[in-house]
Amino acid sequence: MNTRAEHKPVVAVLTVHDEGQFFKGNQRNFRDILETGTRMGYQVYIVTVRDLKLADETVKGYVYNKSLQTWEEQNFPSPQVIYNRIPNRNYELKTSVRTKLDEISHASGIELYNPGFFNKWELFKWLRTSETTRQLVPATKRLSNLSSLGKMLSAYPYLYLKPENGKAGKGIMILKFHPDHLMAYRLTIQHDKKSVTYRSVSLSRLWGRIRREAGNSPYIIQQGIDLATYQKKPFDLRILVQKNIRGSWSITGVGARLAGKGSITTHVPRGGSVEDPFKLLSSLFGPEDSTDLLNKVKSTAIQIARQIERASGLSHGEMSMDLGVDTLGTLWFFEANAKPMKFDEPEIRQKSLRRIFQYSSFLAGQMKS
Repeated sequence: MNTRAEHKPVVAVLTVHDEGQFFKGNQRNFRDILETGTRMGYQVYIVTVRDLKLADETVKGYVYNKSLQTWEEQNFPSPQVIYNRIPNRNYELKTSVRTKLDEISHASGIELYNPGFFNKWELFKWLRTSETTRQLVPATKRLSNLSSLGKMLSAYPYLYLKPENGKAGKGIMILKFHPDHLMAYRLTIQHDKKSVTYRSVSLSRLWGRIRREAGNSPYIIQQGIDLATYQKKPFDLRILVQKNIRGSWSITGVGARLAGKGSITTHVPRGGSVEDPFKLLSSLFGPEDSTDLLNKVKSTAIQIARQIERASGLSHGEMSMDLGVDTLGTLWFFEANAKPMKFDEPEIRQKSLRRIFQYSSFLAGQMKS
């Protein structure tokens, strides 16, 4: 292995300040990151946008004191790699944060790990520009007016309505048309772990409800896909791809998420359950075809990550993605997240934490002069 790749840089995990508890973000996740990095011999700490002063030789940051069970403020050497874990889009869109991220990306001697969140509409646009990934994307349009929604509903049996900047299944709706019913139009809205269905004789009557639910958030309309099911419940696959110590995209793990009873998404916070992908696929396609299918899922996820990076023009270090398998065994792309939430599968989780530092080593070896 080349020695440049083994260089252990100082790594700072970037978030934003919080008056109440030092900084914002998933504190448990931050502790896991720091613990893993320290165990691997890296110097690692949490830093806020406010405290990160790139011209200074030392930086005010935080580490967790296990015996006192509290975060402690200390001065640390200036970081060589900054791992962007700003917790949500609203923070990331603030001028002070955008300016800081821009400064980091242009600074010499510092590498930025992850530029920022994805927008769903842009993701689908990026994937449609390549022959290899175009076929994976369900028909997708922006939700703009009633007539375009009606046209799309006449082309597909049902539609998903999703917020462009949503996460963990929040704000998702399903629109179905049942021509043989008097109340032919049905809108199902996901609320936490339950969903509510509204029925109407006309789409125009549901339009007001859709607009109210969407509020000021931009939404996309997407062709509904008949997902493969297990015990009559739909499931999809959750894949984590990260760059490794050689700077190449690599599969960290594949998990499966089975929809909860009455839920329109497979997300765990909305009642979904964590399952073994091979078990679910085998129940439908048999063991041999399922092995081939899982291999295809892995190679497809790598293709998607490469295409997102190419089309966005930005360098990423990790992403999780949701891929669906329909009843015929065809793969579909639903979503990618530039700042993956932690995987519940312990072996994927452990590997993902180690990969953060392995890729940080690669970045340090590539350091801008």
